[in-house]
Amino acid sequence: MEQDLPKFDSAFSIDCVIFGFEAGELKILLIERSAEPFKDWFALPGNIVGHDESIDDGAKRILYELTGLRNMPIQQLHTFGGVNRHPLGRVVTVAYFALIRLTGQKELTPITEYARKAFWHPVKELPTLAFDHTEIFQTAFRRIRRRLNYQPIAFDLLPEKFTLTQLQSLYEVILDKQLDKRNFRKKMLSYGFLKELPEKQKGVSYRAAKLYKFDRRKYNKIFQNELNLDAGGPKA
Repeated sequence: MEQDLPKFDSAFSIDCVIFGFEAGELKILLIERSAEPFKDWFALPGNIVGHDESIDDGAKRILYELTGLRNMPIQQLHTFGGVNRHPLGRVVTVAYFALIRLTGQKELTPITEYARKAFWHPVKELPTLAFDHTEIFQTAFRRIRRRLNYQPIAFDLLPEKFTLTQLQSLYEVILDKQLDKRNFRKKMLSYGFLKELPEKQKGVSYRAAKLYKFDRRKYNKIFQNELNLDAGGPKA
């Protein structure tokens, strides 16, 4: 029972917000908890940092133990220190986030008893999460929505080779609005960092579309301003 669990005088924890994009849906990596508190609830991958490890090392260890993922390019998002955010005492959590390419794997394999399973869940159908994890998710989602206008983060979520339809779909999901197809494509192509490939989609029942690739080197060389979809194009 929860009342029999040890209490924290104070502790640090890590919670990870990992986004992926697949089949037109933005997804987030969740675990199903197998221990109190919040047993059987869905939650972000997270746990207590050990006394003998750094915050960054703790983040890598915890993400690996709860999901099996390792060598992830995670970065700090925000610190959440609400007094009553954890039912067992004062626990300050440092949230990390990452954007990754999904490879079709629906469930991952935890290697700790604290998680029954790890899986990808559509953002638009997100249930109420354990602890204050809904707030942490919302903070991360607002961060990527803002960054979409001034960093090429969309290409961290898309396959290496993608269609303009996939790119527009991702923007629409994150921005939560429909974009004019003609204007979107014209603007994206005008930036100069999309490389058209001499190949098309394969294995589709509809007319195969052209494939493109993001040229990060060219982006870094020619573009330093916002990717503002409401503006007239790249600024000098």
